Amino acid sequence: MSIDPRPFTVDIPQSALDDLAKRLDLVRWPEKETVSDWSQGVPLAEAQRVVEYWRGSYDWRRCEAKLNARDNILAEIDGLDIHFMHVRSPHADALPMIMTHGWPGSVIEFLEVIDPLVNPTAHGGSADQAFHLVIPSLPGYGFSGKPAATGWSVDHTAQAWGKLMRGLGYDRYVAQGGDWGSAVSSAMALQAPEGLAAIHLNMLVASPTPEQLEKMSPEEHQVLEKAKLWSRYERGYSEEQSTKPQTLGYSLVDSPVGQAMWIYEKFHGWTDHNGSPADSFSLDHVLDNIMVYWLTGTGASSARLYWESLSKWPRGQTKVPLAYSNFPKEIMRGIRSWAENTYAEIIHWGELDKGGHFAAFEQPDLFVSELRKAFASLR
Repeated sequence: MSIDPRPFTVDIPQSALDDLAKRLDLVRWPEKETVSDWSQGVPLAEAQRVVEYWRGSYDWRRCEAKLNARDNILAEIDGLDIHFMHVRSPHADALPMIMTHGWPGSVIEFLEVIDPLVNPTAHGGSADQAFHLVIPSLPGYGFSGKPAATGWSVDHTAQAWGKLMRGLGYDRYVAQGGDWGSAVSSAMALQAPEGLAAIHLNMLVASPTPEQLEKMSPEEHQVLEKAKLWSRYERGYSEEQSTKPQTLGYSLVDSPVGQAMWIYEKFHGWTDHNGSPADSFSLDHVLDNIMVYWLTGTGASSARLYWESLSKWPRGQTKVPLAYSNFPKEIMRGIRSWAENTYAEIIHWGELDKGGHFAAFEQPDLFVSELRKAFASLR
């Protein structure tokens, strides 16, 4: 099929950056939290530290240049402009791979892993480990279009990704994802579009059978207990985004500090660190990701994916092979026997000793190594 791809340049007008500076200068702070930890959200002192750096030291043009160093493309699929980076390997026999981010992530997550994936011989690997990369922004996220009507669910997005890969001329490829990217990649595996050879996930949603529940190991008990605690204390964001994304959007699109802290809290809660997200990556990197949401005004449109699909996570038996990487600080660790209830063929199961929800962002070297192992049998 023809997708009529056309070049795209990230070009944020200076007026948008000037507007951001004014809004940061006029921020109205709440009072200090009444606890000594993060249990009520981002502490006031931490929020003020981040905003002070954002206002005084952060440089968006640096990030913009890094994005524009890649081929950015728009393609209209099912009436919606989809933004993606297309990075072809210098190795002709490279394996094509579509990589999907989640919330509150963006294509920014993958910037540090592009070079070693497409050009492994320059990064400690061999030519037979090379990938051609297609890295799209989810509908309503980043530089993709914002759906003007309902229907852009995970399943619809998965179908669009199949059309995108066929439109780019790839007749055999793999898919990778975490967070919503995990849902999209899993939906692709269920749909089994022509050419999809396997998927790799770094977040797994898989449930035990009643029989497995009766014979759980201590590790499995621990995983379920952690899931219960997460549901009680951490899932408020998803409840709001899945029920009233429009109401939430007025705050996120109007207040840069509101948008920033809505995201920054998750970079604290979902990463592998010793007390601060800065242990895993620089404040510049976190702000790069936040800026993609702020500058594109996607606080509401990104949240709508929860309204569309949170209660409709892909379920069912898939025959497309699965590769999985178990990072220790993921929201919920994967259990292989539970995964086998859904994914009929597991071709790789990696157990990592560090890293969290934003795997490519936090541990780029480990992430690259896992992808090389994940698809080695398909070369």
